[in-house]
Amino acid sequence: MALPTPHPGLVISYTYLWSDEARRGRDEGVKDRPCTIVVARRVAEEKIIVTVVPVTHSPPSNPGDAIEIPVALKSHLGLDGARSWIVLSEYNEFVWPGPDLRPTARNGSVVYGVLPPGFFRRMREHLVALAAQRRVRHVRRS
Repeated sequence: MALPTPHPGLVISYTYLWSDEARRGRDEGVKDRPCTIVVARRVAEEKIIVTVVPVTHSPPSNPGDAIEIPVALKSHLGLDGARSWIVLSEYNEFVWPGPDLRPTARNGSVVYGVLPPGFFRRMREHLVALAAQRRVRHVRRS
């Protein structure tokens, strides 16, 4: 499977490790899920660090911690029709490609698609605002 070059807005399939799972001592996530790349930064010639935020069907306990994905966008990405949110109150960081990327059922690639620029910009601004309030948790992974 050919891997894409990671970039902001790319939605990938990834075994996300929630921060509360990491605090309980887990080092592996329990479910493959869509995640959005927020940042991809080259730190050495062959080393890229990627930051991803998870997509979930669970409504956020605090509505300010997530952004709902519009139905049309979910359809464009090949995701199911159930309501979903991108959680912005936490993220995972890992070295690309990392062992936790998973092929999608849709096409066998790790990629679902790319968020439209306007939606991505709104999502990123929301994340930056939460980070400024120190309301974002992170988990560093391999």
